[in-house]
Amino acid sequence: MQRLVNKHNEGVLTGKSLLFGGSPLRTEATGYGLVYMAKLAAERRLNKTLEGARCAVSGSGNVAQYTAHKLLQFGAKVITMSDSNGVLVFENGMTMDDWNVIIHAKQVDRARLSELQGIVTGKYIAKGTPWSIDASYDYALPCATQNEIDGEGAKRLIQRGCKGVFEGANLPTSAEAQEVLRTSNILYIPGKASNAGGVATSGFEMSQNAQFLQWTNEEVDLKLKSLMENIYNQMENAVADGGSLEEGANRAGFLKVVQAMEQLGWIW
Repeated sequence: MQRLVNKHNEGVLTGKSLLFGGSPLRTEATGYGLVYMAKLAAERRLNKTLEGARCAVSGSGNVAQYTAHKLLQFGAKVITMSDSNGVLVFENGMTMDDWNVIIHAKQVDRARLSELQGIVTGKYIAKGTPWSIDASYDYALPCATQNEIDGEGAKRLIQRGCKGVFEGANLPTSAEAQEVLRTSNILYIPGKASNAGGVATSGFEMSQNAQFLQWTNEEVDLKLKSLMENIYNQMENAVADGGSLEEGANRAGFLKVVQAMEQLGWIW
């Protein structure tokens, strides 16, 4: 940007340290927002809470870490976390002590999950993923990588009673797996809606910078909850009764682009 315009004040950087104008909860926002949306979907579509629900989380980076953290706060049972070498399985649910060990391993020691066997209460399965092992989940929250749930993985989830798939990563469900989910009664929210909390909080950070403010954790968290609920409501409003949340996400996004283009005079 500086080379293009020969100015030093036109660029925008988000995800900064709090010392330099960053926003509280930016690191946690994608995972927290994902769980806020999963909670809304479970409550409104299934008339269920996350309390006691068996939740499979893939990955062990920022999104997975704080997805697991928020699930634990809501009383859910986090059954899995994974990395590229294998998966930790907590048959009775991860404890907060387990979560703290994993956070230290990943954020401080940069360790692999295989090194935590015997330190946490989970069992490590080499070369496994939450979608390849023999386990039952109420909800799947893929937070690792693109196309991690393939067609067979999606079929396995459905066969074992999974009620919802909520994407934390970008495009973690393959095209074949998406088709499997569409032909079932499972709740499916694509990442274009469910993982919006991270980039939205970057927007919050820009707003704070423009006003020379820094909001508290509580203020940012309330705004994040409100934003995820607004996105969820837009999905519901975009489909007729019985329409899927995936259809709602696609239609709501399309309509917003069209409306913006109309107001800018690009189409008429």
